[in-house]
Amino acid sequence: MNAIELSHIHKSFGEFAIRDLCLTVPSGAICGLVGENGAGKSTTIRLLMNALRPDSGTAKVLGVDTASPEFRAVKEDVGVVLDEAYYPETLTAVQVGKVMAGTYRRWDQGAYEDFLRRFDLPGKKPFKDFSRGMKMKLAIAVALSHQPKLLILDEATSGLDPIVRDEVLEIFNDFTREEDHSILISSHILSDLEKLCDYIAFLHQGELFFCDEKDRLLETYGVFAGTAEQLESLREEAVLGREDRGCGGVRALVRREEVPAGLELERASVEDIILFMVKGARK
Repeated sequence: MNAIELSHIHKSFGEFAIRDLCLTVPSGAICGLVGENGAGKSTTIRLLMNALRPDSGTAKVLGVDTASPEFRAVKEDVGVVLDEAYYPETLTAVQVGKVMAGTYRRWDQGAYEDFLRRFDLPGKKPFKDFSRGMKMKLAIAVALSHQPKLLILDEATSGLDPIVRDEVLEIFNDFTREEDHSILISSHILSDLEKLCDYIAFLHQGELFFCDEKDRLLETYGVFAGTAEQLESLREEAVLGREDRGCGGVRALVRREEVPAGLELERASVEDIILFMVKGARK
């Protein structure tokens, strides 16, 4: 069973639209959803949670159509962290735990208290006095404490300092050691996604450019650094995007299999691949 299946999703908002979105996240996998602001990442997540209805197409989460009455029960198995944490301002972390214990059938109070200690979150401080980083850590603690099978994370690591962010990424990685546990995570911190994810899905202006295994992407593309004259000697289909460096120098994203064997290429990071593809799309 796939954790997520989006099939030919269309959703229009006047000038912006999600167009023919097909995206599959296998069970047990971590998929990073990337794209510039306004690309459609948060809209995709809202469609998955049935907070928005598509104009056409189908969305399934954990094998259940999100438009069906059965999806209400499936939400128990989905932990969600959005780019902002929303809890009543006067509640403390201890009180949030009590509310969640009455909300989720499989709430694990012991796990929740462990996360509060691990994240160094105060139990009795009102939510309104939390920093952004503390709010995100509380939301992550809640999402992980009701024993979900799928985590859907929208900029969940934003606002965290690098040390805590590394710890959270390790927790997410541990979560998927269970073969039926999966994660969809959107983030602007592409180095985090390269470290964590099995798959990368790239949305640009409402269209899915690709969804592929991260390792395959890193093997497929390389970065050429040289002169414009050298670049122009390559086949047009080999070059996906370029940037001028001044004094006739250029850097470009290229398909390794399309360039001469002796041409030296730099390793392409996920960030390189995304940024160069956006530049190529803007030509």
